[in-house]
Amino acid sequence: MALLPIFFGALRSVSCAKSKNSSEMPETITSRDAARFPIVASCTLLGLYLFFKIFSQEYINLLLSMYFFVLGILALSHTISPMMNRFFPANFPNKQYQLLFTQGSGESKEEIVNYEFDTKDLVCLALSSVVGVWYLLRKHWIANNLFGLAFSLNGVELLHLNNVSTGCILLGGLFIYDVFWVFGTNVMVTVAKSFEAPIKLVFPQDLLEKGLEADNFAMLGLGDIVIPGIFIALLLRFDISLKKNTHTYFYTSFVAYIFGLGLTIFIMHIFKHAQPALLYLVPACIGFPLLVALAKGEVTEMFSYESSAEILPHTPRLTHFPTVSGSPASLADSMQQKLSCPRRRRQQSPSAM
Repeated sequence: MALLPIFFGALRSVSCAKSKNSSEMPETITSRDAARFPIVASCTLLGLYLFFKIFSQEYINLLLSMYFFVLGILALSHTISPMMNRFFPANFPNKQYQLLFTQGSGESKEEIVNYEFDTKDLVCLALSSVVGVWYLLRKHWIANNLFGLAFSLNGVELLHLNNVSTGCILLGGLFIYDVFWVFGTNVMVTVAKSFEAPIKLVFPQDLLEKGLEADNFAMLGLGDIVIPGIFIALLLRFDISLKKNTHTYFYTSFVAYIFGLGLTIFIMHIFKHAQPALLYLVPACIGFPLLVALAKGEVTEMFSYESSAEILPHTPRLTHFPTVSGSPASLADSMQQKLSCPRRRRQQSPSAM
């Protein structure tokens, strides 16, 4: 299950980078964001741990369930929309809609929300709502995984690293974060078991015995999918920038993720203890592509690649705005004089030169 959002999310991240739709523009993670991320994540994790210790777990999970119920429906609808378009007939009455919220008036008017959608999107939203109600009422592991997969795929698609160095900083910082909070304390395991929200993928170990009503789960946090996933997606965009019609670094990092995840499961069954997946995923996802780059002599190209610096033909950038002053009448008169006067070469005085 973890491989699906990484593979398809990486493919969709390429088209997302070329999208003209402002609502689908990716969020770029800079090196400063990457350095602060483990600190912010640690504070959030510790805060959740203290909340579960101080307040009733039932009420906290009820509040979180409602929050992730709304987010899950939106994420799942966005995920299945491209697939559902194939099932609609050609004569389907598809109408366009726009949800627009603005603040202020006149020249100071500012857009807060500008979302365009159509009838097909509403159908996808209705189907996702059925899954949301199922999750809210039953907390079934299949509904949890559908939301978890949607969150992961959207994370890989819409979160972009700007370069490989930033990816190494992010993965290295979360490597230390994961090892400390799993091996150093019981905070991570306690929160993961107490947190009833689709922030993890679960799979029943007693599936053959109890079927769909199984209750003994193995779990994998969504961070162990999204964080390596956005790095793998970056390597796919780097492959495309090389224009060699090969996806060597993408497939290498994808195989490295499979190897690291398999090693995590193996160690977990050997020692019968929860394992920080990033302990094995980070060295694999960074080390394997780096070895390939060393063998091909492309280390410099890899670390000099800037994903956010790509300027696509359909996205021109306006670096400055022309200043215009005066009344409309005076501007019209001056424009008419410039058009009626013959062009003469302007001579510069020695002082100006």
